[in-house]
Amino acid sequence: MSSLVSIIVPCYKQAHFLKDSLQSVLDQNYSAWECLIVNDGSPDNVSEIAQQWINKDSRFKYLEKQNGGLSSARNFGIKNSKGSYILPLDADDILHQDYLKKTVFEIEQNESIAIVSSYSRFFIKEKQNIVYELKPKGNSCVDLLYVNQLVATSLYRKEYWEEVGGYDESMKKGFEDWEFWIAITKKGLKYKIIEEFLFYYRKSKKSMLVDTISNHAIKVKEYIFKKHQECYIADFENCMTVLFYEQDAIRKNQKRIKNSLEYKIAKIICKPYRIVQKLWGKK
Repeated sequence: MSSLVSIIVPCYKQAHFLKDSLQSVLDQNYSAWECLIVNDGSPDNVSEIAQQWINKDSRFKYLEKQNGGLSSARNFGIKNSKGSYILPLDADDILHQDYLKKTVFEIEQNESIAIVSSYSRFFIKEKQNIVYELKPKGNSCVDLLYVNQLVATSLYRKEYWEEVGGYDESMKKGFEDWEFWIAITKKGLKYKIIEEFLFYYRKSKKSMLVDTISNHAIKVKEYIFKKHQECYIADFENCMTVLFYEQDAIRKNQKRIKNSLEYKIAKIICKPYRIVQKLWGKK
């Protein structure tokens, strides 16, 4: 008998994308799954869309909760799940039809493998409109310390979600999946990358990931570094190399901006306004 996979689909203001995401679940060439659609206090018609899919297949289930963020929604779904394996799936992303078949096969080959992921294709609007391909590397915690090699939609053993206490619900600004992978693998467990494109990530101008990278990356990284400081201390020399490299990159970028023609023109244009401000300040 095939192992049951619980697919957790949190949804907040993304009901209009659910059709493509849930269809990719229904199209799987692996039948032992349940799909829990978690309405995270969304103001749109998530419940109506979810009911349409429940009517199509009883393996779809619907849950509601007050809005608490992505980590909270995932944890809520997993608490109500029955599978021995968990697959988070954002409401706007799409699975290849062989995703479950191939990831379950890999995770069942080796007990030391806690997580299985794959290559990913990033698309805009239509799945065929590929704008980027992600080919993650590595297999252990040290490979995850400075760059998150694993997309959130990666298959893992439910027992390790229980061991680490689930997703960190205080992380409302993103990178919660990155922290979660570190929490699991720092115990010496491994992850496996299937070198095939089995996952499609919808890239949009406005998303939680874009907001995190643009506005919160430094603070969130600091939180991760401090929470798992024993990992970074053990990798101290490499940690310092990475941090100083990033500082140098920031300095060079700032210098490049100041030396750019656009910056110099803007400085000239703004000069009269600065003079006026100084004059007003003396009055």
